[in-house]
Amino acid sequence: MKNSEIKNLALLLAKAETEKEVILILTKVGLWDDEESWIEMDEGHQSWSTIGNQQNSADSALVEKIINSIDAVMVRECLREGINPESKDAPRSISEAQKRYFNIPNGRLSGIDSNARRKLAKNISLVATGAKNNPSYSIIDSGEGQSPDLFPSTLLSLNRGNKSKIQFVQGKFGMGGAGVLPFGSPKYNLQLIISRRDPEIKDRNDNSSWGVTVIRRKNPEGQMRSSVFTYLAPKREVLSFNAGSLPLLPGEYPKVYERPLSHGTFIKIYEYQLTGLKTNIKLDFYYRFSLLLTNMALPITLYERRRGYEGHDHHIVLSGIRVRLDEDKRENLESDFPSSGQFSIEGEKMDYSVYAFRREKREKYAKNEGIIFTVDGKVHGSLTKEFFKREAVGMSYLSNSILVIVDCSAINGRMKEDFFMNTRDRLRNGEVRKEVEKQLQDILRNHPGLKALREKRRREDIENKLQDSKPLRDVLENIIRKSPSFASYLANGLQITNPFKVKSVSVQEKFKGSQFPSQFKLAKEFPADKPKICPINNKKFRVQYETDAENDYFNRDKEPGEFVLKFNGSSILDDYSLNLWNGLATLEVCVPKSAVGEKLHFSSVVTDNSRVEPFFEEFYIEIDREQKRRKGGRGKRKKPRGEELGEDRKTPTSLNVPNIVEVKKNDWEKYGFKETSALKVVHTGEDRDYDFYINMDNVHLLTEIKQNIKIDHNLLEARFKYGTVLLGMSLLNFNNKKKNGQRELNEEGKNTSIDEDISRFSEAVSAALLPMITSLGDVEVQDL
Repeated sequence: MKNSEIKNLALLLAKAETEKEVILILTKVGLWDDEESWIEMDEGHQSWSTIGNQQNSADSALVEKIINSIDAVMVRECLREGINPESKDAPRSISEAQKRYFNIPNGRLSGIDSNARRKLAKNISLVATGAKNNPSYSIIDSGEGQSPDLFPSTLLSLNRGNKSKIQFVQGKFGMGGAGVLPFGSPKYNLQLIISRRDPEIKDRNDNSSWGVTVIRRKNPEGQMRSSVFTYLAPKREVLSFNAGSLPLLPGEYPKVYERPLSHGTFIKIYEYQLTGLKTNIKLDFYYRFSLLLTNMALPITLYERRRGYEGHDHHIVLSGIRVRLDEDKRENLESDFPSSGQFSIEGEKMDYSVYAFRREKREKYAKNEGIIFTVDGKVHGSLTKEFFKREAVGMSYLSNSILVIVDCSAINGRMKEDFFMNTRDRLRNGEVRKEVEKQLQDILRNHPGLKALREKRRREDIENKLQDSKPLRDVLENIIRKSPSFASYLANGLQITNPFKVKSVSVQEKFKGSQFPSQFKLAKEFPADKPKICPINNKKFRVQYETDAENDYFNRDKEPGEFVLKFNGSSILDDYSLNLWNGLATLEVCVPKSAVGEKLHFSSVVTDNSRVEPFFEEFYIEIDREQKRRKGGRGKRKKPRGEELGEDRKTPTSLNVPNIVEVKKNDWEKYGFKETSALKVVHTGEDRDYDFYINMDNVHLLTEIKQNIKIDHNLLEARFKYGTVLLGMSLLNFNNKKKNGQRELNEEGKNTSIDEDISRFSEAVSAALLPMITSLGDVEVQDL
């Protein structure tokens, strides 16, 4: 084929939107059916075994393509300097490359303004084209690009590890972003690649030609064990042609191919199966990928170029959720959030940020994800919102309002392997995951800001809707008199107390943190001659620091602080956590099991960009032998300043009989009810204490009231309400006794949810509940 013919072919393939169009184009030039023109990717190996075992979702797979483009732009800058990216002269980290090449401080895009991000985002474009309900996506970068002869070892490679020795990129796994292939066009999973080496790079790959190829899937035939992926290379060479530039960049809406691309890589995935994200790219797609690319190394521009969308503009800059949250926190986050801290597992440190959203604001940032774990700014796995409903966490009332981001970039390679699946989109079940979840449970359960917000939300939800608990107590006592065995399902007795009973706490002025603290000192000193005594059976000990640092001081995007804890002179500790909230930093450390009778020396260093001398504190701990818990009150712990204002702080007391809240049809949406729903159980955060929401407009209850005119409707409502409550209490207590209050992980590693089990069960039995109560009461022996 002539140069002009190959160039024309490349442009026709770029403009094609469907699999059928690509097949027709390649058939006309005699290449589609020419089997000798197609070469298997990673020849000699089963390409499907590699490609088919990558990301299990189309969105996570597409993230890898975006990361490859970001890496290509970063590497371009290094190569333009004439530096080998693998050499010691190259940047040693992503953040160093960001600062060196793009003036991005601290490895965070929020450290530069929106205009600077917009300019940087011109390096990489992601364009939605084709049909609204069946779009194709093009990822275009002006990065280093590749010459045609190097396509097989770079853009088409599998398991090569081409970037494994480059310290300032993310895509080090040598898959070429191949995870998207199974989600491509319906039959052949087609993908187009057009690339040209940056002419400013002078190296061994000094080839100014463009290369073009198409990847397609070949189904298993004959003795083939699995599918294979092949790429177009007539006479075993990638098609190439010469051109100064190609019109591959989008123009003004709705023009798709207008502005010139002089070098870099153009990749088009036809009819990509991105389920649930096919609305305007500025909406669901933007929200989802902001989450998956939490802290991007470089921003990119998203272009909507499918026809039929109205609006002033049709593009948006994607910079990651950290930038979004930083810019939108006043309108969307509760006051004083986010808060920050860190914890350590087996000596490996992880930073975390806790975001608490105002009501109904979280949906724009995350869907089912509750805790996301990132490495170098990309999500590698997550835990669902169900995590917050665990009794060990006690944040059911905030399960739709919390998002936690845990940065795992600093942990070593072995722990990453033990914590994340090789696909880098899911967590691996194992000891590391168990320890991480345990640490997060403790952090969230004891977080003073979350506890105060939980009680505030609970009060708002139920304070004016609580039903009188005395009738339920009378019903239970009557049942117990007739059937004492039922008492074993209940807690300790039947006392009922006010869920909002208060203890007087002095009200303090609202805390206002400083960007750079003026102090970070121990709230109580423990010198060598008066160490803190910690019995070995306590498992953990706690010390607190007083400071005027902002709550997000340790994990904010702009000039964060750093905390280092040393044990007997070494900065490596097995397990600890640090939580900063409203002027107090609470440090919890696991007690070394082999240290009974020893006096241990701890020191901490806190520093930031504003300080010449860091804050230094030291304290001593003496590990005592196991002690029996003394009777009487617990020791006092210093409360964060400004934790609550106005009224005295409320401390709910535990209830043995649940609080009942009647829900009517106009509140169904608020509580996730429908006409057949019966009961929703919400853990209050206190031990064995629940609020029960009863659907008093349940369709089966209303039908029974309408049809059974012989029984007063108030009696039918009471039977339905108390019968449903008794079933819920029985299930709760059975669950607590069987599993000691802990839910087990299912095969996918997700925490099963007793409240969801109760909701489903109560819905299933609601149709039979009233007929059963009415009919069984009339059954006589002679009827059997």
